[in-house]
Amino acid sequence: MPIYDLDKAPLRELNKALHALRPDTNETHWTVTHPGGRHAVAAGLDAPITVEIEGHVGYYCAGMNKQASVLVNGNAGVGVAENMMSGFVHVRGDASQSAGATAHGGFLLIDGNAGARCGISMKGVDILVKKSIGHMSAFMAQAGSLVVLGDAGEALGDSLYEAKLFVRGSVASLGSDCIEKEMRDEHRALLHAKLEIAGLAGEVDPSDFKRYGSARQLYHFRVDNAGAY
Repeated sequence: MPIYDLDKAPLRELNKALHALRPDTNETHWTVTHPGGRHAVAAGLDAPITVEIEGHVGYYCAGMNKQASVLVNGNAGVGVAENMMSGFVHVRGDASQSAGATAHGGFLLIDGNAGARCGISMKGVDILVKKSIGHMSAFMAQAGSLVVLGDAGEALGDSLYEAKLFVRGSVASLGSDCIEKEMRDEHRALLHAKLEIAGLAGEVDPSDFKRYGSARQLYHFRVDNAGAY
């Protein structure tokens, strides 16, 4: 189990070593110590490995992740798991803005709060936040799901496409073309599956959530809607 101390070796060398791993590597569990808020820790991974980071990270941790599991035992800066394709990213503290931005797949779990624009332009990722999220979250979200156990800030789901939003707490306001929708059995089953991945299926009742989605009025430009764009 490789242990990499970022107080003693440069981050560039860590990422270089991680990028060089082959899918059949036997070095499957890496521990990174003293991250010290450095940016792009464990970014661009493409191997079925686990990277455990002992401390806080800066911008774009686990960005462009593919296949790997990345565990952050601390807080994460802007854009954690940005453009993730697959794999699993778990932040055990809080995440700054744009968590999971543009991500195409995989699962992002945040134990604390997430800042503004959580899930912005998400394209298939599943994001679960155990506490609350900031304003403009799921802006232009195209596919995937955003599950929030706490509250959501202003303009949730602005210009939303087909991503599914579930919020257990209050929502400060909904963005353009985002509306509350009926919570049917199929949606409760979907939500249960996401809670199960996060280890919360026995603790959290899907019936406590409200579902939000697109009203499908802004898909095509209409001059009557110009003020909403």
